[in-house]
Amino acid sequence: MENRLIKHITQYITLTESEQERLLSKISTKVLKKRELLLEAGKICENQHFIVTGCFRLFIINEKGTEQTLQFGIEDWWITDYMSFSTQKPSHFYIQAIERSEIITISKTQLDELYQEIPQLERYFRIVLQKAFAASQMRIMFLFTMSAEDRYHHFNTVVPDFVSRVPQYMIASYLDFSAEFLSKIRAGLNPKQNTKTKS
Repeated sequence: MENRLIKHITQYITLTESEQERLLSKISTKVLKKRELLLEAGKICENQHFIVTGCFRLFIINEKGTEQTLQFGIEDWWITDYMSFSTQKPSHFYIQAIERSEIITISKTQLDELYQEIPQLERYFRIVLQKAFAASQMRIMFLFTMSAEDRYHHFNTVVPDFVSRVPQYMIASYLDFSAEFLSKIRAGLNPKQNTKTKS
């Protein structure tokens, strides 16, 4: 598990062997069962999480009690509530394993210590954060500029792995339409067309 993290980090920065050992001394590993929660709303996000194997989602529960998925994560991605992690205030989000997953975690205290000891790591995590923020911006743009059907086809083209690994209702929630609407798209029907005919 640890080698996968080192391989990912060294795509962006160079670490000496001793720096790698120091980093590995600060992390911990965890296995989550399918549908197990990694973070619950109302709790402080204490850790950043690197996905070694598996798939996760970050979601909220709105005032109607409906789940709204805001982000997915698969292998070699980091997933966390950055606001709660940085401020150490209670989170508004849930993070859930969609399938059995293995992760590497690092706490804020440990990460802050590493920033002092290995300044290069700040550059790595800045790149990670920039990529996450850019992805969030693009998702917002697609929600405002694409039709629901175009959003699905774009999603299916860019990240086809998710379509086969993530339950349909979660994809629909992420793309901001109903699971019924998604079923019609996948069936090749026009979602706007009323399938019932009047006699």
